[in-house]
Amino acid sequence: MKAGIVGLPNVGKSTLFNCLSNAKAQSANFPFCTIEPNIGVVNVPDPRLGQLETLVNPQRVVPATVEIVDIAGLVKGASKGEGLGNQFLGNIRETDAILHVLRCFDNDNVVHVDGSVDPIRDKETIDMELQLKDLETVEKRLEKAGRAARTGNKEAQKEAQVLETLKQGLESGTSVRAIAVDEDAYLEFVRPMQLITDKPVLYVCNVDEQSASSGNAHVDRVKEAVAGEKAEVLVLAVATEADIAELETFEERQLFLEDLGLDEPGASKMIRSAYKLLNLQTYFTAGEKEVRAWTIPVGATAPQAAGVIHTDFEKGFIRAEVIAFADYLHYGSEAKVKEAGKMRVEGKEYVVKDGDVMHFRFNV
Repeated sequence: MKAGIVGLPNVGKSTLFNCLSNAKAQSANFPFCTIEPNIGVVNVPDPRLGQLETLVNPQRVVPATVEIVDIAGLVKGASKGEGLGNQFLGNIRETDAILHVLRCFDNDNVVHVDGSVDPIRDKETIDMELQLKDLETVEKRLEKAGRAARTGNKEAQKEAQVLETLKQGLESGTSVRAIAVDEDAYLEFVRPMQLITDKPVLYVCNVDEQSASSGNAHVDRVKEAVAGEKAEVLVLAVATEADIAELETFEERQLFLEDLGLDEPGASKMIRSAYKLLNLQTYFTAGEKEVRAWTIPVGATAPQAAGVIHTDFEKGFIRAEVIAFADYLHYGSEAKVKEAGKMRVEGKEYVVKDGDVMHFRFNV
């Protein structure tokens, strides 16, 4: 599962990517600095992992991870191939969620591709290009469905009706994620198309250091503009976060954060937000050799969760032994949880909850 960082050229995408992944992508004060997408595997900050480590004292600890992709900046006309448009749109189509970086800081020393700072205009530029590309896809599909519908094909008639709704919405400047479509019709016709503006989005407002804790007027405008989108807005001082990431000790980082009025790096909040945006959750395995966080989609069953460890675990699944994280923390060890009768045995239908500590029994 991948989240793609997108935005106009020079809004701080590559600096943010470096901060998140320590992969050191090239970042500089000119457009199209990023051409090939950079991919980083980022640990998901989770205090529960540290708590389990303290209780179990394992030989090693393995956190959950999420893939972050730094994609080339997009400009007006990208849907028609301007700039690096075709490449950009191809790269973003391969991601599962969008982290849309908007410049919300004033600094004459950092050039803006359009000459002035206006995050709403920037957002609309990218939205329009993505919508135009989706419109192209929808119109091609509608043409095909329309031909079949005219022969009396009931399924094609239904599909054409849904596609016409999408077409009208996109033509009016509405992203697919905000267009009202019946859920059954969405699952049957819309989701399989993997339209770009149907992907979940997190707006990242890149602010200056002074605005890190409370935002600014630019941020307020963004929040107002996206109110109807079911999208989250995160405020992040990207350059400052990069400085924090460079500090060598935990104590130095904490002092820096306290000076800014923050309780943790904004980058940590963003990674967790991306994880949530991708509709992912975590379960744990805990033993002397290893405490590990495993990533599964929300709604995964016990056999599906077992399959993340090894496909044989899913094929030969017998049962899962499950401890709620709160119970593990309360009793302090697996043995004491068992003594208290708080370990549950669950079968194939069990839907795993975020934070479950699990053992799997299987037979191959």
